[in-house]
Amino acid sequence: MTVTAAPQSRVSSPPAAQPQLPFWLRKPPKKPRTKAPTPGPGQIRWWIGVVWFVVAGLLLGFVGHVTVVGGLQHLRSQHLLYEELRTGLAKAETPLGQLGFNEKLVPLGTPIAVIIIPRINVSEVIVQGTRPSDLIGAPGHRRDTVYPGQAGTSVIMGRQTTYGGPFGSLRELAPGDKISVVTAQGLQKFTVFGIRRDGDLLPATLAKGEGRLELVTADGLPLAPSGTLHIDATLDSKVRETPSPVFTKEVLDPSELELADDSGSWFATFFWLQWLIVGAIALRWARGRWGVWQTWIIGIPLMLALGAATADSAISILANLL
Repeated sequence: MTVTAAPQSRVSSPPAAQPQLPFWLRKPPKKPRTKAPTPGPGQIRWWIGVVWFVVAGLLLGFVGHVTVVGGLQHLRSQHLLYEELRTGLAKAETPLGQLGFNEKLVPLGTPIAVIIIPRINVSEVIVQGTRPSDLIGAPGHRRDTVYPGQAGTSVIMGRQTTYGGPFGSLRELAPGDKISVVTAQGLQKFTVFGIRRDGDLLPATLAKGEGRLELVTADGLPLAPSGTLHIDATLDSKVRETPSPVFTKEVLDPSELELADDSGSWFATFFWLQWLIVGAIALRWARGRWGVWQTWIIGIPLMLALGAATADSAISILANLL
């Protein structure tokens, strides 16, 4: 009889003990990540984000407008105005006074001359009118004064900082500096004899048959004027024929005076501000649905454009010499 040995069970050896690391080298156990719930319109955090988008869009739009966009708008306007002025001079249609050749008031914004100030490298087309909207593209001639080169004082007003700030360097002028103005009556030459601010003594009254040029802009810090700066220059050229005035300062619109604003632009500003708020709400909603980077790629150009449009409209409300 054959005896079969019972199979022996294999006993597994206990695993080798893992060496214990010092506590400062041990890694903490990983905790499962839990995604925070996305805030919705019913939460304050959501609306704080909307306000942040609106404020950021306004600030970036304002800074961009003052530093870049406004200057580009000014350059484009100067190019178009120069072409219009050159055509008017060639056709002998450029006005010489308050009335045009059709015996009607010269429309506001019509180019009438070119002013050249070599000392501060200024060469600008001048338009008729000094409202904030008139001074967006060029310095403006105050309508109740004579044209440069005629008998009397011709007043030209220009911006200090916004829309290219064409008169931002007037403070650098000194007595003896030369100014030239080309009008439909030819080249008029002036010499600076005085720089004054609000409260300073006015220059002596002009004698009959004499001419003078007065340049005006804001004085003080950019966008925070402390008053107005005036540059007085005497006419060196022969006095030109002077048309009789048909109205005086008393009939000017208040928006044409120094440091005046234009309340008529509030509607446009409110319109663009509404779209800026709508864009911020849409951007906040998209951030919770699409993700951060996708939202920024689409939202940044949109908010910059809406912010620039709102800033452009708001700046047009501000004082005309800023």
